Amino acid sequence: MSSTRSLTFADVALPRAGALTDSLLVLGASLVTALAAQLAFPVPWSPVPITGQTFAVLLSGLVLGSRRAFLAQALYLAEGAAGLPVFAAGGAGALTFAGPTAGYLLAFPLAAALTGALAERGWDRRFLTMVAAMLLGSAVIFALGCALLARFVPPERLLAAGLLPFLPGDLVKAALAALAFPAAWRFANRHRGPDA
Repeated sequence: MSSTRSLTFADVALPRAGALTDSLLVLGASLVTALAAQLAFPVPWSPVPITGQTFAVLLSGLVLGSRRAFLAQALYLAEGAAGLPVFAAGGAGALTFAGPTAGYLLAFPLAAALTGALAERGWDRRFLTMVAAMLLGSAVIFALGCALLARFVPPERLLAAGLLPFLPGDLVKAALAALAFPAAWRFANRHRGPDA
């Protein structure tokens, strides 16, 4: 694992990308997150639903790298704040950031930037480091999410409402990504040669 910057999937797919392409990638990732948010399943004992958002957030980092992924998730939050129905189950509006899911949402740009920074250091090339990157990104989301959710649920219910229902899904997502990304990199490197 080198500390120097490696190529991301977006860099390989679009090696001569300019500002317009980067802007389209950022917009596209924000829209993918919005679509993933519509896969929302309520948790009866929690004000936080299970959604596809977190997977889209972390993948945006892995595909785009830290800077573009951060911007994509910041744009996603701005879209929702402006009233576009991009949050879970079509939710929208600035008041969402005063509600129980605010911490999770606000963590999205940070988690995407973290997974992007790890991908830029080659963590998406091996199974174990890929799992670690996904779990570290999830940890950022859960930490800020639970910290702000604590205003809405009593302390004894915080883990049951804000963390435990989501762990099995996050482990599955991490495993799927850890199987897919290293294999995709092996395929890409066979067809273009290892990146410098």
